[in-house]
Amino acid sequence: MIHDKTAMGRKSFDGETPLVGSGKHNRCVVLPANVPILADFFERRNQNWIARTNSASDLIIQVGDSCFHLHKIPVVSKSEYLNRLVFQRIRNSRENDGESLIIQIVDLPGGTKTFELVVKFCYGWKIDITATNVAPLYCAAHFLEMSEDLEQGNLISKTEAFLSFLMISSWKDSFRIFKSCESISTWAKELQIVKRCAEAVAWKASTNPKAFSFDCEYAAHWNFEASKRGKSELEGTGTGTANTWWFEDVSFLRIDHFIEVIQSIKTRGVKSALVGSCIANWTTKWFSQVRLGLDKVTPKHMTHQLHRVTTECLIRMLPTEEKSVSCNFLLYLLKAGVMLKINSELLNVLERRIASVLEQCHVSDLLVKNVGDNDPVYDVGVIIRLLQSYFSCMLSNPAAKSHAVGRLVDGLLAQVARDEKLTVKSFKSLVDALPQNARYCDDNLYRAIDMYLKAHPSLIEEERTTVCRVLEYHRLSQEARQHVMKNDRLPLKLTAQFVLQEQVNMTRSMISNGSNYRRTNAQTIIRISKHLEKGQVNAQEIKMIRKDVEMIKSQLKELHNCKVKLQKQLKIFG
Repeated sequence: MIHDKTAMGRKSFDGETPLVGSGKHNRCVVLPANVPILADFFERRNQNWIARTNSASDLIIQVGDSCFHLHKIPVVSKSEYLNRLVFQRIRNSRENDGESLIIQIVDLPGGTKTFELVVKFCYGWKIDITATNVAPLYCAAHFLEMSEDLEQGNLISKTEAFLSFLMISSWKDSFRIFKSCESISTWAKELQIVKRCAEAVAWKASTNPKAFSFDCEYAAHWNFEASKRGKSELEGTGTGTANTWWFEDVSFLRIDHFIEVIQSIKTRGVKSALVGSCIANWTTKWFSQVRLGLDKVTPKHMTHQLHRVTTECLIRMLPTEEKSVSCNFLLYLLKAGVMLKINSELLNVLERRIASVLEQCHVSDLLVKNVGDNDPVYDVGVIIRLLQSYFSCMLSNPAAKSHAVGRLVDGLLAQVARDEKLTVKSFKSLVDALPQNARYCDDNLYRAIDMYLKAHPSLIEEERTTVCRVLEYHRLSQEARQHVMKNDRLPLKLTAQFVLQEQVNMTRSMISNGSNYRRTNAQTIIRISKHLEKGQVNAQEIKMIRKDVEMIKSQLKELHNCKVKLQKQLKIFG
C-alpha cells in the first residue's frame, strides 16, 4: 500500500524563542526528551537501515529505495501522520501476529537522508542541524506532523526555532538555506521558508552590513571585491559599491528565489536604480554561463524553455521608474526575448519602453553583442526592430525628436561598419530603417558607408552599388561631394552621376555670372549619360569628366575674382 502526503498544515512560529546552539551560529545539536525506546545503534545493510534494541522491529517504512526497520512506539509517539497510518494498518491488517507492518512514504521532503535524521530523533539520538539540512528537516517534520500536540519540544518547534535564528543572524547561512530549498521547492514555498529567507536577505541588503554581527567580515569582503573591479556597475545612478556588496551572492540564486528577494527588496523602499542594477547583474551572471540555445549540459529544448520563462520573469519584475535600468540592458532583454519567442505582448511592452528613451541614448547603449562565433560582433536586427517600433510610435507623438535618433543611428552605422562579418543585407537594412527626413543631411551616412566599403574591399560592383544606392547628390555638403568624386571605393556609376551633376551645377553657376562658357565636351557628356542609363561606364570617361569639372572650377574662381575687382572699382569711381 502506498501512502502519499497530499495536504500540508500551516502553523506560525514567529513567537518562538531562538534555540541556543552548540556555540557556533550555524550548527545546532538536538537531543529529544521522553523517548520510549532507545536504540543502541543503527546498522546499515545496503539499502536497509535497522534500529538495534532489546526488542525486534515491528515496523518497516520504505522511503525511496531504502527500508527502515523500526519500532512502532518511538515513531508514532512523535509523528501524527505515521500514528494515523499505523493505526489504520493495524485495524485493517489481515497479517499474522508478529509480522512487521510495511508503510511506504512517497515524496517525503529531503528523501532518505532527511528521514534518517528523523528516525534518529525519534529514537533519542542527538542530531546535528545545520543551514544545509534545516529546511528539508523542517518540511519533513511538517509532512510527518511532528508537532507540539504530541510532545513538547517536538521536531517542528526545534527546527523552526533554529531556522528563524539562522535567517536573522547569518548572511551566509541564508543563502545555504536558499540552496537547500531547491530540491523541496513546493514545500519550501508553502511553508513560507523562501519568503522569510528573502525578507531576511532584503533586510540585510538594505541595511548597513555592520548592523548584523555575524557576517561583518564577510560583507566587507564583498565590498572590497566590488571596489577592485574599478567602475561601479551603477555608474551614473548616484550609488556605488558600498550599496552593492550583496549583488554577488544574490546573483547565485535560482530565478524563483531571486524574484522573491527582489520583491522583498522593493517593499523595503530600496532605490529603483539599485534594484535595476541588481537585476542586470543577475542576468549577466546567468546568461553568460549558458548561451541561448547552445547549452551542452541539458537538452536544447529544456534550455530554451528555461531561458524563455526566465526572460519573461526578468522583464516583468523590472522597476518601472525612469532611468532605473540602462537602455543597453533593455536591448539585451529584447534580443533574448526575440530569440526565445517570449510572450508577444510582453515583447511589445519592452519595445515601447526602449523606444520612449531612445532619444536620450548614446551609441554605446545600442551595442548588443552576438554570441555566435560566425555572427557579426553586434546585433543590428534588434536595433532595426526597435527603430520600426520607435517611428511607429512617432505617429502618435509628433514631438519626438527624430533628428536626434538620426544622429544616433548614423553613429551606430559608423561603429558597426568596421565589422568584417556584417553582411551587405544587414548593413543596408539598418540604413533603410531610418526615414530620410530623420537626417538633416547625409554626410554622416556617407562616412559610415565609406567605412563599410573600406572594411569590405572584396565586395563586387553590384554589392557596392546596393550599399550606396541611398546616397543623393543634393543631400550632401560640398565637402562630401568633393570626396565622393575622388573616392575610388564607390561604384563607378555613382561617381559618374555625381561628377555630371557637379558639372551641370558649375555650368549653371558660370552662366548665371555672365560667362560665355560653352561645353566643348558635349558629345562626351551625352555618351556618358547614355552609358549611365544602360549601367555601362568606364574609368577613363570618369577621369575625363573630373578633369573638365576641375577646369570649370578654375574658370569659375577666376570669374568670381574678376567680379570682385570690378565691384571695388565701381565703388572707387562711383
